[in-house]
Amino acid sequence: MTEHTTGQAAETGQSAAYSTPQNPEADPHDNRRQVLYWRLLARLFDHEEQATLESASLAVVEDIGLPPALLDPQASVDSIVQRHPELAAEFDGLMAPEPDDGARDRAAEVRRAALVSKVLLGVFASGSGTVTAGQLARWQSDAGWLERALGCKPGELRSGRAGGGTGAGAAGPGVSPTGTGGRGTTPDLSRLIPAELGAIEADLVKRMHLREVLADPKLAAQLTPSMSLIEQLLRDKNNLSGVALANAKALIRRFVDEVAEVLRTQVEKATVGALDRSVPPKRVFRNLDLDRTIWKNLTNWSPEEERLYVDRLYYRHTARKTTPQRLIVVVDQSGSMVDSMVNCTILASIFAGLPKVDVHLIAYDTQALDLTPWVHDPFETLLRTNLGGGTDGTVAMALAQPKIAEPRNTVVVWISDFYEWHSEQLFESMAAIHRSGAKFIPVGSVTSSGRGSVNPWFRERFKDLGTPVISGHIRKLVHELKTFLA
Repeated sequence: MTEHTTGQAAETGQSAAYSTPQNPEADPHDNRRQVLYWRLLARLFDHEEQATLESASLAVVEDIGLPPALLDPQASVDSIVQRHPELAAEFDGLMAPEPDDGARDRAAEVRRAALVSKVLLGVFASGSGTVTAGQLARWQSDAGWLERALGCKPGELRSGRAGGGTGAGAAGPGVSPTGTGGRGTTPDLSRLIPAELGAIEADLVKRMHLREVLADPKLAAQLTPSMSLIEQLLRDKNNLSGVALANAKALIRRFVDEVAEVLRTQVEKATVGALDRSVPPKRVFRNLDLDRTIWKNLTNWSPEEERLYVDRLYYRHTARKTTPQRLIVVVDQSGSMVDSMVNCTILASIFAGLPKVDVHLIAYDTQALDLTPWVHDPFETLLRTNLGGGTDGTVAMALAQPKIAEPRNTVVVWISDFYEWHSEQLFESMAAIHRSGAKFIPVGSVTSSGRGSVNPWFRERFKDLGTPVISGHIRKLVHELKTFLA
């Protein structure tokens, strides 16, 4: 987009917005909205300011009663809402789907275009050059406002720490991000936006002078834990010391605790076994089965006295069948699997806390590391990982196979993208585990966004083996493990 083109468009839009159009079908509101979106596109794709577009947009914003700060690229949504708290309600659900009643409020669409432009520019116009802790914190705040605008839960489109998938961001068709009133089918933003936000956040973190930021407690306190930041901290932890290392550990601990809270809730919701009727029910009031007690004693009903005589009480069974299970989690810690490494380390610690579940954790790249002694503490486990490097699953298999003492009572979860050096040898070992009677669960992606790639060679062979690769949100893996361990 050239300055001449955008400038010409702005002048046309500006003049059309404030004069009587020659075309009787033209609507000045449409022209105003077009000016705002031309400015949005120019800001996104051309780093040089377009003076004519800026002046035209300023005239539109002031004319519709919105603060000029909306056009200030240095002003965050937070700062604008602090000065104009009445706008907070307008940002909430701003880009969420709306019922199509056939009517269009064109003046409202212009106002929405101005607010939408602010949210999108705050997130997607991330600039270039060195990033400070304050700039990263501001971007993360604006990303939070984008989630609110889409009707999502906090963190749902980034690290997924809020879990969910119930917000508008997961609504699929019908989302109209531009506020133009269109109600046609649009891309599923829950799939597109998380990947984009993750990439932008990762780029911002890489552009930070992270070591210098961590060495300053005030700057470090401005950092908000995210998957991208945790990845950088884990990669650089061996180069940190003193105050910087302490601040890095504090950030990792905060992130681990936040993710663990979400995953623990998911596990607790369905980690239940079948009722064990071989165990007599506890004869306490809370277990009293009142309906069954009345039904079984109906023969003792006295019509003359209108009274039911109860000679036996019935209680509900509450004991669940639990059998000792061995869970072996093998995680690829190469550079492409960081998200999975963090999530599965935390998940393993949660299952390790369940009664009668013996959890073992192995991480590998070209070397394998048995992290079982620290499996109850994901923070300590992550500090012992060494992210990056190649991938050789045979070294992990050498540690995993001896741990399978009772195949029928063992589940092996293998998390990797399966781009291996010794593909056929590794697959034969995996097939042998499956044939032994152990449950083998290959997992290609255990990410917050549910996105990832898997080696098609392995994918087809796992499918033929009857153990298809789980690929998607971490909730899928939680469900599989609950089913086996219940």
